[in-house]
Amino acid sequence: MGSKNNTASFRTRSPLSIFIVIVLCCFFYILGAWQRSGFGKGDSIASEITKQTDCNIVENLSFETHHNDVEIVAPSEPKAKKIKPCDVKYTDYTPCQEQDRAMTFPRENMIYRERHCPPEEEKLQCLIPAPKGYMTPFPWPKGRDYVHYANVPHKSLTVEKAVQNWVHFQGNVFKFPGGGTMFPQGADAYIDELASVIPIKDGTVRTALDTGCGVASWGAYLLKRNVLAMSFAPRDNHEAQVQFALERGVPAVIGVLGTIHLPYPSRAFDMAQCSRCLIPWTSNDGKYLMEVDRVLRPGGFWILSGPPINWKTYYQTWKRSKKDLQAEQNNIEELAESLCWEKKYEKGDIAIWRKKVNDKACQRKSASICKSRDADDVWYKEMDTCVTPFPEVTSTKEVAGGELKKFPARLFAVPPRIANSYVEGVSAESYQEDNKLWKKHVNAYKRINKLIGTTRYRNVMDMNSDLGGFAAALESPKSWVMNVVPTIAKNNLGVIYERGLIGIYHDWCEGFSTYPRTYDLIHANGVFSLYENKCNLEDILVEMDRILRPEGAVIIRDEVNVLNKVRKISGGMRWETKMMDHEDGPLIPEKILIAVKQYWVGSKGNRTSSDE
Repeated sequence: MGSKNNTASFRTRSPLSIFIVIVLCCFFYILGAWQRSGFGKGDSIASEITKQTDCNIVENLSFETHHNDVEIVAPSEPKAKKIKPCDVKYTDYTPCQEQDRAMTFPRENMIYRERHCPPEEEKLQCLIPAPKGYMTPFPWPKGRDYVHYANVPHKSLTVEKAVQNWVHFQGNVFKFPGGGTMFPQGADAYIDELASVIPIKDGTVRTALDTGCGVASWGAYLLKRNVLAMSFAPRDNHEAQVQFALERGVPAVIGVLGTIHLPYPSRAFDMAQCSRCLIPWTSNDGKYLMEVDRVLRPGGFWILSGPPINWKTYYQTWKRSKKDLQAEQNNIEELAESLCWEKKYEKGDIAIWRKKVNDKACQRKSASICKSRDADDVWYKEMDTCVTPFPEVTSTKEVAGGELKKFPARLFAVPPRIANSYVEGVSAESYQEDNKLWKKHVNAYKRINKLIGTTRYRNVMDMNSDLGGFAAALESPKSWVMNVVPTIAKNNLGVIYERGLIGIYHDWCEGFSTYPRTYDLIHANGVFSLYENKCNLEDILVEMDRILRPEGAVIIRDEVNVLNKVRKISGGMRWETKMMDHEDGPLIPEKILIAVKQYWVGSKGNRTSSDE
């Protein structure tokens, strides 16, 4: 009987219990909705917690310079293998242009000044020290004219080039008055004369090439006219000339016009110059001028100032005969005509030619046309004695390869290589989408590091540039970007130049053609995934450290499994690092590793200022 009564009681209470549960559920649902609406305290609390745990807010990682006023504190022992500092004798080490190795190669045609990288067993597995007293370079534009002596402690050019106003030594700084061998009174007046013939002012000319650049004063003074020059010179007896250029905040690389193609695509530059560069233009059947023609855009300009121009005035100074100099100039004139160049100007020390926009009105005499070869496939390829053909056109007025808009409009306009379907897999639509993506990425970077976009990071490198979206999103007079296209990546460097940006081909299994401490910010998108099975990732990181300035910053965007390997290695490199989520959230497998290189300098032996 008792069991029966209990069952009945349960049945009578069951509907009531269910009703109470439903009422409570409704109540809490309404309460939750009220709080989420913004009127409840719970919303502000949740918001505050979200802010405290935001993965895109960097804590304990400073991007400011400290070495002038803060004592260097030794880092704690990293979990990864500690990479030791190199001896101070390697302070200016350039792996592929070292003097001792260079002297084992033939001097003929400047072979010994070309790239000669060490074999695997001879690579340095150590970190290059900064010289004692190293300081953060002067901010732009002051940095154009002044360099700390402690950063580049080499005075030889102040003696060798004193009359030509290359560089003067004053107190503890070098001063660059803007002079050059062919413009001792200053680059501005020289450029003004060029601008009387060449449309420099209106954005028609944006990219320029300076062969044998010295300390790159021509490129330095073109920057205020919104012209971006790629300058190169060999590492030779003119000690540290390219190092001075980069320390000033001017684009430059170590390079020479020898037997190997220049590491630039065809039709890259609006303007090129040789200002007493001493390149023997008529030697080897004109091969060197043919290489300039390859990289010069249809409609582009070539400037020659120096021998043999104005030989009647200088033949005694140059210690050469009138007959020899006149013959040399005649040969240059004939060669230029065979390249489809038209002479536009000769006055005093300057002569200017213009490459025709296509070959319809060109009467080639003797130059042979290069056959069946990609004109952009140039890495370690020997130059041939042949002329790169113009892209085909349908009318005499059409610009071969496509006409470019004036800068800055060309920065985001669809480049001709894409518009004409020369780039496989890239359409006008996908190109514009890529631009939007990189604007989003760069905005995220600026939230992480507020110094990006300021003069603090003047010299910037993008190690895997693709279409140049990163550089385009960052474009500003305050900085410039060296766009690197890896030799194993898709070859889009021609697109980058058509945007009015500059760049270079490179294989990251080797050392880059620059001095140590020449870049303020390095961006690496997908680099380590690209090279993971090609070469040692540690070698790439050590090379990044070599070219990065003390207290410079690194941004690495890659898959999380690769970044974990990179972070482990960098733990032994005197870098402060932090892993960040993708800007779209933690579920995206692509992550961002940011790093700051610590300030430390070399001292006697192998110990450094930050050794314990």
